[in-house]
Amino acid sequence: MEVKNRIILALDVKTMEKAFEVADAVSDYIDTIKIGYPLALAEGLDSISRIKEEFGSKIIADFKVADIPETNSKIADLTFESGADAIIVHGFVGADSVKACMESADEHGGEVFLLTEMSHPGASAFLQPAAERIAEMGVELGIENYVAPATKINRLETIRNMVGRDAFIISPGVGAQGGEASSTLDFADAAIVGRSIYLSQDPENAVKTLINGIKL
Repeated sequence: MEVKNRIILALDVKTMEKAFEVADAVSDYIDTIKIGYPLALAEGLDSISRIKEEFGSKIIADFKVADIPETNSKIADLTFESGADAIIVHGFVGADSVKACMESADEHGGEVFLLTEMSHPGASAFLQPAAERIAEMGVELGIENYVAPATKINRLETIRNMVGRDAFIISPGVGAQGGEASSTLDFADAAIVGRSIYLSQDPENAVKTLINGIKL
């Protein structure tokens, strides 16, 4: 998945009005949008297709799918049928649950991003100790796309070394959580940025400032 300017907008707002306002402001600079539970729960799964159709964006559904295979398959099917290009899946639930999402992605022509480790401090307690095994599992399953944290550059570097240079890594935590775009992109293929853009009084200028500060 190619990402324009190596920035993904995390559109974690709760109304379509706000989503359209922010997406329109940055559409000249960003072509990939991550939609998570806040917007999908507030406005329904058709929020994915509406944004995709209005702005021509690629959509990554950040549902962090983490259930038994049968349920994962249903979640993934509904997500792809709603127009998502990719879905983020937790790895800690094991290979069978991850493979259910992979099979759905193959059926719908979509992609799976395997979440190895999260960007918030609490992830260090339980998820971080399993992150390297999750990355190993992803490689064994032939997964090409991964999520690893921008807030922990050493961990991001570790995951990059494990999955290889040909894998595609997207990295959350840039901006409000303290991650820095340029250093993140030394190891990740794209940085995920949310609050620094959608809470800004001038989202367009916020994105332009980000772009000017990174090595493209």
